[in-house]
Amino acid sequence: MINLAYKDIVHSFVKFIVTAMGVGMLFGIVLIMIGVYRGMIIDAQVLLGDIGADIWVVQENTLGPFAESSRIHEDLKDTLKVNPDIDKTAAMAFLNMQIQTPSGVMKRVYSVGYDPFGEISPVNPDRLVAGRAIGRSHYEIVTSEKLGFSLGDSIRLGRNIYTVVGITRGAVSSGGDPAIFLSLKDAQELQFLYSNARIRNDRARGLRVDADNHLVNAVVATLRPGADPKACAGQIRRWKHLSAYTAKEQKDILTKNVIETASKQIGMFTMILVAVSIIIVALIIYTMTLEKIKEISIMKLVGLPNLTITKMIMQETMVLGIFAFLFGNLFAHAIWQKFPKRVVLEAADAWSLFGIVIAASLVASLFGVYKAIKADPRSALGD
Repeated sequence: MINLAYKDIVHSFVKFIVTAMGVGMLFGIVLIMIGVYRGMIIDAQVLLGDIGADIWVVQENTLGPFAESSRIHEDLKDTLKVNPDIDKTAAMAFLNMQIQTPSGVMKRVYSVGYDPFGEISPVNPDRLVAGRAIGRSHYEIVTSEKLGFSLGDSIRLGRNIYTVVGITRGAVSSGGDPAIFLSLKDAQELQFLYSNARIRNDRARGLRVDADNHLVNAVVATLRPGADPKACAGQIRRWKHLSAYTAKEQKDILTKNVIETASKQIGMFTMILVAVSIIIVALIIYTMTLEKIKEISIMKLVGLPNLTITKMIMQETMVLGIFAFLFGNLFAHAIWQKFPKRVVLEAADAWSLFGIVIAASLVASLFGVYKAIKADPRSALGD
């Protein structure tokens, strides 16, 4: 009896479409929230993948530079080469910073310091959209296109001025902040050396000023073919009194320790939005049923069975849910690129949401069905 549902939708078509668009925006936000979660998972692994290390060596009893503070000596990269399983090593320094963009806005960035002449580089050539990687020990910088800099621009960081020699796309920290790349010596100076004013102040207080600029936050290593990462990490922990993690363990730290709370919060918010959407659909169908309760009473008076009326209401609800889902998809795909951090929209998530929408529409229709079944045919004879 789809004809009844069709005629009712056509009769109030504008209202029906506007309602579907409103509910669709809620479904669109649900898709965006799922996309934000997917983006967080991907962002957490970008630097790990670009560096491509098999082993991460950090300060003893710490989880590494992405989870907490870690300081170890730079020359550890040479000491580790004694291990026959280790092929290449590199010392790296990581630091969260604020940087002023060409438009004058301060933005949070994640700086990665590395030896431009070393064996391992965190700059992925596939992410370079302009220029090149760092080629000098000082005063060169690779920035993200999100920051708005152009090749040849000058950026002041700390005491020095750096020249932009490369621009990347998609290089971000585990938190989704744009990544910038400096030489290891410049990164050490920014992180570990005190300013001149601080040095003078400490000397005036009678304090020793022994800032060590040969510290790094992590030493990474790649292994020779056939080497066991777990065994190698165990040897480093046992003999060097340091914490060492395999690439898989570092990935687990990022996805479970660093972004777990944020992902749970997004998950809870998404479930609340889905619940609110179901409630709104139920209220809309209930209201639509109330608006035509007299017509339903007439249908029952002329002999239409409850099953026919039930089908009409359920079909209307299903059409509303499908239209709302389509509008939600259009809305999500129209705005996802406006978000400051990565949003990943996957077809599998959309189909999962579609299944939830269909099931929710069926449940929501029961409220209207209940009211229609309770309608008294005799009321059709009244005013």
